[in-house]
Amino acid sequence: MRITEGAAGARILAFGGYQPARVVTNDELAGMVDTSDEWIRSRVGIASRKIAAPDETVADMAVAAGGKALATSGLSPADIDLVIVATCTPEVQIPNTAATVARRLGIAAPGAYDMNAACAGFCYALANASDAVRTGTAGNVLVIGAEKLSQWIDWTDRSTCIIFADGAGAAVVGAAAGPDEVGIGPVAWGSAGDMADKIYIPDRNGFIFQEGQAVFRWATTALHPVAKEACTRAGVDPAELAAFVPHQANLRIVEAIARKLGAPQALVADDIVTAGNTSSASIPLALARMLERDEIPSGAPVLLLGFGAGICYAGQVIKVP
Repeated sequence: MRITEGAAGARILAFGGYQPARVVTNDELAGMVDTSDEWIRSRVGIASRKIAAPDETVADMAVAAGGKALATSGLSPADIDLVIVATCTPEVQIPNTAATVARRLGIAAPGAYDMNAACAGFCYALANASDAVRTGTAGNVLVIGAEKLSQWIDWTDRSTCIIFADGAGAAVVGAAAGPDEVGIGPVAWGSAGDMADKIYIPDRNGFIFQEGQAVFRWATTALHPVAKEACTRAGVDPAELAAFVPHQANLRIVEAIARKLGAPQALVADDIVTAGNTSSASIPLALARMLERDEIPSGAPVLLLGFGAGICYAGQVIKVP
């Protein structure tokens, strides 16, 4: 029996992001539920969020973000042989989103699958993509996080309708030419199944339920060791990080983890202020926007940390393209 020969490791070639056109402000929500701009900002740090049009699908947003990442990478659709879409809000369970997205992007007959690790989905998918390249299973991988959370929200429930939003972010992963070019570190991941009842959708006709205080306490106490472990596995000291890009769950959570990480020099992503919580899309979307603004130098080490329903979590250090 033979096994494939892979690369020394994987690296990210490009990012791409997409947000819907419609902006929903806190003042607009205050006209729908008992809330206010001050109440929302003080508790979750969100000023506005983007919401997809009724006929705009998860696949539509994934295609937009994936197309941008592919164009920026300099590769052609023919160069991609695996497509992974991280999502917990697919339009339907069958067919999967990834194969549809690949076809619409002109990627012929790639491996294609969806992954549901909720808000940690992009980090899980990135780890799988890195392993596929490293082992020779794939040459280049398109990884997309895409969510339409607005269709799973009870818009009369102020505990959730103020938080969640829609969007997509993508990355193209390719081979590193040698050990010095490896740009995706080992993943530090895990789960806390005993917390599964803190964020869930009860059934096919239900809406997202979240026990906010329990999630906040868990995230602000359990996750900074995971972030530090990801740095240790990558051989990168937190003091060397150029940026910290955690899942954009809640600005207070983001800031609490950042304080405990011990990397005061690192730029901390705060995309949630204008994008809301976009689950698996939040990390690549935030990174794409930070790179568009030239906030992170090429080749700099950045720590990613995804966490959410399941409860699943994952972190890894990458070098930005």
